[in-house]
Amino acid sequence: MARSAAGGSLPRYIGQRLLLVIPMIWVILTAVFFLLRVAPGDPISASVGGRLSDQALEQRREAAGLNRPLIVQYFDYLGDVVRFDFGKATDGTPITHIIRDNGGATLTLTLAAFLVALVIGIPLGLIAGRYRDNAGDVTIRLFGIVTYAAPVFVTGILFQLIFVTKLGWLPYSSDMATAPTQYVIDQNVTTHIALIDVALAGEWEAFREILWHLVLPALTLGLLICGVFIRLVRVNMLQTLQGDYIEAARARGIKEGRVIRKHAFRNALVPVITIIGLQFALLLSGAVLTEATFNWPGLGFQILDAINNRDYIAVQGIVIFLAMVVVIVSVLIDIVNALIDPRVRY
Repeated sequence: MARSAAGGSLPRYIGQRLLLVIPMIWVILTAVFFLLRVAPGDPISASVGGRLSDQALEQRREAAGLNRPLIVQYFDYLGDVVRFDFGKATDGTPITHIIRDNGGATLTLTLAAFLVALVIGIPLGLIAGRYRDNAGDVTIRLFGIVTYAAPVFVTGILFQLIFVTKLGWLPYSSDMATAPTQYVIDQNVTTHIALIDVALAGEWEAFREILWHLVLPALTLGLLICGVFIRLVRVNMLQTLQGDYIEAARARGIKEGRVIRKHAFRNALVPVITIIGLQFALLLSGAVLTEATFNWPGLGFQILDAINNRDYIAVQGIVIFLAMVVVIVSVLIDIVNALIDPRVRY
């Protein structure tokens, strides 16, 4: 019976996590919908106010459904989101098209930044935990605190000043920020992920250029969560080194280097999986300021542009889409973590 209960615990856990997706997305959608409407005015007046008569403005509001009671707009929008219809921007562009055309740039930046954070944060955390309280450990911890505390837009501007203006090692992202997206549109490529599209087209020079322009924004955003991985891995490394099985391995005469590599390092990395979902959400929020700083043509850049235009329909559509992505990724991470660590299921 114990085996049967244990065997059924994973499907039950997965089912519970999947059921939580709906209320989480509903709460986020509701909060975004009403908070954006607290501000005075409406997107129609903000975009064309002063250029149209009051009658023409009212006709625009009626066509957009903004003259209906707020609760009616809310339930209509709920129905639209269920059909994955996030509405239209004030210029008539469907939000789904904005997501399609610019989501690939945000995905590319986020994954590249995540890779930077893992490549820098995990090794430094392991080293800091291995050589506790020496000069290297103190330096690494200080580096992690600074990178986590520094505002991403300040870091981005500072990096541009040093690596672009002063040293000339890297290009301004704005020099080619719109080129990948425009290439995709001009060539009628369907993936809308510039790196994949230019690779499929055999445009390797464009591929290298996109990577070259990606370095600075990815490094800036990656350092945002690098400190989180350093601290997490260091703490787990310290706990792992104090484990009984580590002492047992040492007592059997296994060399210290092999004990660290085969036992301590591997077990210290398991808890990192748990935090990946949360850091993915942090990366998406940091992408808004990073894309604005480097003029990177992603969804964050589109959100800021919509905010400047008071286009809260576009803002709510993109924000809700990003929230849905974060929730789904978090659930997937929870499921993977449950597969790796059975204790999570209970």
